[in-house]
Amino acid sequence: MTLISHKHAEIKRAVEKLFATKPDWMKFYREVIGLHGLIRRAFPTFEAMAEFEQTETYREIHRMLAELRKQPLPKALAEDTKVITVRIPQSMHAALQSEAYVHHTTMNKLCISKLVQFIGTENVPAVFEETKPEELDEEKTEVGL
Repeated sequence: MTLISHKHAEIKRAVEKLFATKPDWMKFYREVIGLHGLIRRAFPTFEAMAEFEQTETYREIHRMLAELRKQPLPKALAEDTKVITVRIPQSMHAALQSEAYVHHTTMNKLCISKLVQFIGTENVPAVFEETKPEELDEEKTEVGL
């Protein structure tokens, strides 16, 4: 077994063990996919993360996340939620509304589904030069087109 396939197998075992405990989706996301989660620790570079995203293991993790998101969140959340404001063209808003309707879901759930996907650098226009995530002040960062 190669080092990479061994790492994938370890991740899969750990994720399946967590999934079996039926955590809320926020906890699962934070501990597995989040900034300091299992996957980011195992694949710390953008290139390694992009390669892992192409695997069946990663797709299975997202299926687990989608399954957990079907469950209602507990009243007392383990993690605070934040609100972001994103300026988008009216046509994009209408397209999102239509997509949410087709999927029988809310705009919020649809947007979260889109946000939890890994996106390659080529699809994100750079705004900051060499800025590390921990250097961004989350409270004051404004997201725009």
